[in-house]
Amino acid sequence: MNTLTVQARRVTGTYLPGIASVLAVLLALALLLTVQYGAVRVSLQDWLNLFQFAGDQPMTGGTYVLWHIRLPRALFAILVGAALGLSGAITQGLFRNPLADPNLLGVTAGAASAAALTIVVFSGMHLPIPQSWRIWLLPVAAFGGALLVCFALDRVARWISPGSIVGLLLTGIALNAMASAVIGLCTYLANDEQLRNLSFWTLGSLSGGSWLAVGLLLLLLLPAWWRVRSMISSMNALALGEAAAAHVGVNVRHLRSHVIVLVAILTGFSVAWCGMIAFISLIAPHLVRTLGGPDQRQVIPRSMLMGGLLLLLSDTVARTIAIPAEIPVGIFTALLGSPFFLILLRNARGRLA
Repeated sequence: MNTLTVQARRVTGTYLPGIASVLAVLLALALLLTVQYGAVRVSLQDWLNLFQFAGDQPMTGGTYVLWHIRLPRALFAILVGAALGLSGAITQGLFRNPLADPNLLGVTAGAASAAALTIVVFSGMHLPIPQSWRIWLLPVAAFGGALLVCFALDRVARWISPGSIVGLLLTGIALNAMASAVIGLCTYLANDEQLRNLSFWTLGSLSGGSWLAVGLLLLLLLPAWWRVRSMISSMNALALGEAAAAHVGVNVRHLRSHVIVLVAILTGFSVAWCGMIAFISLIAPHLVRTLGGPDQRQVIPRSMLMGGLLLLLSDTVARTIAIPAEIPVGIFTALLGSPFFLILLRNARGRLA
């Protein structure tokens, strides 16, 4: 066994299964608490009525709120947070930098620019689209924008700096700037109603959470998690550097392409349904890495749990702090993430000098 292989196996940190268990318990408790509070209070009787519900009898009061609004929204928040945490963990693993974030690749801005074009440009067109399909127009457009940026990122990075992860990052920053310019142009051209819709969407909201959205995101998240599991050993080896990873048999270019596609799908789907939610993908992986070490076998599942917990708590505050009004959840994630990012930047100042 050569030296690089031994070093690759040592980039594992301490195995602390208790951290994942604690996060899972905290997430379960947060779920139970968050569905209790809101404009309508949910009681124990409402829970009992839910379990005794017969399909031919309509739900009323707190039971209806619990089943049709609170539970799907809370589960949707957990799944979106898990998707963002997973995409953040593999992004930071790819760039070997705790300051890396899927937003740097331009995926979020690409989805947002496509949604902005849909709101401002296509909303005025009388397209022959059935009314039942119109609710899918914005999510599909945003998801398509994320995939388009992903495709452009991979092609342009291969053309400008083939095989370079740093070149990939710089290409993502350039595409991010272009997408942000499109959002700014749409904001300038929007009328009052379009500007309100665009502003609310870009600030992020989980009000669109439903059992359908929960099912779709679950169908997306499970295969993504299964695919990431097969890349964990390669990402641990990549922590030693591109040359070292290639020496122990890792196809860095192949790994890079797979990570980009997964980040685009996970982040794009989340942005498509919820708008722009900042910092969850940055904070969650860094917190679990600080608690349990850099081993991707532990960082990735814990990041999913931490991301779900952070977004669930943020959404609970957003919808209860100003009842009956609801504040966009992106505001609270930004308030949480901005000082954390500054602290993280201060701790990394020695490496950035």
